[in-house]
Amino acid sequence: MDSSKIGILVTILVYLAGMVMIGAVFSRKNKDVKDFYLGGRRLGPLVSAMSAEASDMSSWLLMGLPGVAYLCGLAEAGWTAIGLAIGTYLNWLFVARRLRLYSHKTGSITIPDFFSDRYHDDRGILNAVAAVIILIFFVPYTASGFSACGKLFNALFDWDYHKAMIAAAVIIIAYTSLGGFLAASFTDLIQSVVMTTALIIIVIFGVHTAGGWSAVTDNARNLTDYLHLTVTRSLNSDGSFSQTGYGFLPIVSTLAWGLGYFGMPHILLRFMAIKDEHKIRLSRRIASIWVIIAMGVAILIGIIGNQLSANGSIETLYSAGKNDSERVVMKIALLLSKNGVAAAIVAGLIFAGILACTMSTSDSQLLAASSSMSENLLKRTFGLKLSDAAAMVTARGVLVVIAVLGVILAWDQNSSVFRVVSFAWAGFGATFGPVMLTALFWKRSNKWGALAGLVTGGVMIFVWKFLVRPLGGAWDIYELLPAFICALLAIVIVSLLTAAPDKEITDEYDAVCTELKA
Repeated sequence: MDSSKIGILVTILVYLAGMVMIGAVFSRKNKDVKDFYLGGRRLGPLVSAMSAEASDMSSWLLMGLPGVAYLCGLAEAGWTAIGLAIGTYLNWLFVARRLRLYSHKTGSITIPDFFSDRYHDDRGILNAVAAVIILIFFVPYTASGFSACGKLFNALFDWDYHKAMIAAAVIIIAYTSLGGFLAASFTDLIQSVVMTTALIIIVIFGVHTAGGWSAVTDNARNLTDYLHLTVTRSLNSDGSFSQTGYGFLPIVSTLAWGLGYFGMPHILLRFMAIKDEHKIRLSRRIASIWVIIAMGVAILIGIIGNQLSANGSIETLYSAGKNDSERVVMKIALLLSKNGVAAAIVAGLIFAGILACTMSTSDSQLLAASSSMSENLLKRTFGLKLSDAAAMVTARGVLVVIAVLGVILAWDQNSSVFRVVSFAWAGFGATFGPVMLTALFWKRSNKWGALAGLVTGGVMIFVWKFLVRPLGGAWDIYELLPAFICALLAIVIVSLLTAAPDKEITDEYDAVCTELKA
């Protein structure tokens, strides 16, 4: 191993050791499962904002998004980023404070808890269905994060993909199972700083190596046919490209990514854990600004990477039967590492940033999936009686089991991070999103409508993804949009056709509304 890679490895190991140490420190603050899964509702405005967005971004910020921009141009990447920026702002504006107040009043510590408590579902049907949905979509989502870690170490040190992936998973499991929600949130804050630093370094070095900003913009002008927001391209099996127009339907379909925010459990949990609801406005501003800058810079890196391939600084990342575009950031970091020990350490920080993207999402997803299994299924649905100590052991044990399932699903190293994340994102957006919005904003909604929304959204995701969308043409729409609409209609229709909620439920809803106005 040459000196540059040794410098990178040392930087990464220091970073990973720091994450595990944070988990150990926060393990002392977990007195019961409420602390383990929701941090005792003690998150400040900065931590809540940055941990929510860091857990949101995942590995696709420094792998998937730059890779799509490098390969396909601005259309798919740009409209996706716009939709996510809008969704981030609206989620903080409309959902954050209302969910924090409502969940505090009901005493809910998970999203399935909130659905059951909101509608006084004593039989726990909503709780069970929501928990199963979390397991269905979070396991592959977590798997995509483990896969990203394996790809990183495989590309960097030529380590065996599977061994590298397992090692990364063990580290994520270690600090998450030790420190729980508080450790995940605090490490997410640190990881967001690492991500931001990595993005800035890549852009500065990339522009310099590409020959300056004018060289990057000149290349962009020469590639206007596929960099334009209304034209995209795809790689053919022979290494050539096909260009297609990006019309109204594809734009609306891609913007629909923003709808996913209303149903993301690992983001919504941050809202429930906020200490002071009066500081949510500050959190909203921090989160929105960071997301816009981070995604804009990630797309810019893809364009810079294309120019670096054009001038021979890095290899071309696509050819017949090959698409390594998701490794564009890694290639730039490796190029930087060849400029001395200091540069190697900085490159190590960039690779730590890629790990941060992955780990900040995986830890939150593991906690959400673990809470669904232990709190919602084992305790509430099956009535398992556990002491506080036994509940903590069960929570950590379930977390490990779910992580193992994620490793098994991530065994195929040729899977696309961007595609796996997009499917899981659609799953949560279409199931939890409509139910969350109607639970918070429609007093007449009831548990049967919520149940219909969960089931309809989940079924439609698979139907549209695997049966309808392959038909192409006008049917080639991101599955989140049609599934979200169908779920929303199901909630409204079933709620109106069944009995209105009891007075106790509507009085509780009115009390939350009164508190919001106050």
